[in-house]
Amino acid sequence: MRIKEMSVFPTGNKNEAFAQYFIGQSYLNMLSTKQVSIGNVTFEPKCRNNWHIHHADKGGGQILLVTAGEGWYQEWGKTAKKLKAGDVVHIPANVKHWHGASADSWFQHLAIEVPGENCETEWCDPVSDNEYEKL
Repeated sequence: MRIKEMSVFPTGNKNEAFAQYFIGQSYLNMLSTKQVSIGNVTFEPKCRNNWHIHHADKGGGQILLVTAGEGWYQEWGKTAKKLKAGDVVHIPANVKHWHGASADSWFQHLAIEVPGENCETEWCDPVSDNEYEKL
């Protein structure tokens, strides 16, 4: 089943602006850019973003609200966690991590950027096929 049939939020357009930081095809629909930034991010099966860090001097980080499909979340040095609709992931500032779809499912989450001081995202290396296929 395609994500469009599973979610109340529109998928949006191909995520061209951040394509260099993803393996596979993702889609982005910005639901809010005022007060708090909220993006509806949709991943085709096997799509995942690179390792990355949401830096902040104070506050910051990200919250993921999983709205459809199944996917993965992993912090550097820790075991990956399987995600499904209804899961909530609190990502503290300055923690290296990645997230994306499982191999056989579309995946969608709302990415909420937590306000903070001097917030900046650092994009790191891709999650290799070898790492991903071990999940």
